[in-house]
Amino acid sequence: MAARDMDRNERNRQSEFEERVIHVNRCAKVVKGGRRFSFSALIVVGDRKGRVGYALGKANEVADAIRKGTEMAKRSMMVVTMKDKTIPHEILIRHAGAEVFMRPASPGTGVIAGGGMRAVLELSGIRDVLAKSLGSNNSLNVIRATMKALQALRSKDEIEAARQIASVTT
Repeated sequence: MAARDMDRNERNRQSEFEERVIHVNRCAKVVKGGRRFSFSALIVVGDRKGRVGYALGKANEVADAIRKGTEMAKRSMMVVTMKDKTIPHEILIRHAGAEVFMRPASPGTGVIAGGGMRAVLELSGIRDVLAKSLGSNNSLNVIRATMKALQALRSKDEIEAARQIASVTT
């Protein structure tokens, strides 16, 4: 009986996160008997309440790659700074060849973004934002740039606190 309750609790705890498969890549290795395939799956996981993570799971089967990616993404989650249901300020961040630009939007605008950026923003809980992916369209680099941008966001309170600390020390 206790094991059954534990299984239910485990399922409920896992169901708080929503996962999205962004890209599945098949890689072939030529061996003596023919080709051997392996797969990598790019996964984004979020709770739509301000936490989001991503990972690249690799395995010899698609299902295993997705499962591994989901587990790793849950471990790499970060908290996103939000103002109401949008971002606090404009931001332009570059990672490798990908460059992302995000701008706060008025309520009711929705998430205007494409590809991997849309998944990260939606699963993080941001509802109103204008975003543009510039440069590379490599899904992994776009997601990394988006996560880097979300980490760089600062609320008004955080900025004021940092300025007060700086003015006290000088």
